[in-house]
Amino acid sequence: MEQYNIILINRVIIMSIERLTSAVRNISDFPIPGIQFKDITTLFQSPEHLKDLSDTIYDLYKDRGITKVVGIESRGFFMGPAVAIRLEAGFVPIRKPGKLPYKVIEEKYTKEYGEDAIQIHEDALNENDVVLLHDDLLATGGTMVAAYNLVRKLGVKHIYINFLIELEELEGRKHFPDEVELISIIKF
Repeated sequence: MEQYNIILINRVIIMSIERLTSAVRNISDFPIPGIQFKDITTLFQSPEHLKDLSDTIYDLYKDRGITKVVGIESRGFFMGPAVAIRLEAGFVPIRKPGKLPYKVIEEKYTKEYGEDAIQIHEDALNENDVVLLHDDLLATGGTMVAAYNLVRKLGVKHIYINFLIELEELEGRKHFPDEVELISIIKF
């Protein structure tokens, strides 16, 4: 009976992911010519899709002992707090410089078009935290690698990484250590 339940749960998750994948809107030449932009606002407009996203992420992490969900500005703020509520965890924002009011630590990183930086409050996490680091999209991986480095600096117990979408052809996953569990809900 237990194996049947696992198969049934996996089938429901696969069906949900297929529904979510088909709902993502493609926008050609945005924000610049040659880019095929994956618009996820369609997922948030539909209560069914929003529930599928929330349920899928919750099911993946419900038994992992997550104490904090860390979302990256700004699209990591869409699902991050909702998932934190479901997991009975806190929510911690990672933001661009000058947006957080207390003492911060910062990580600089290189993007396709220059250098950027992100910050987190220096007291947002501690050695007892099990962190789910969340963002909307894994492309080249630069922002999430910087976020991962920031969270590591705060000495947490464990870090999981989650994305709503992964653009596999850009190989952003290869920039993370092998021991990091990285899960993307939708893959293109």
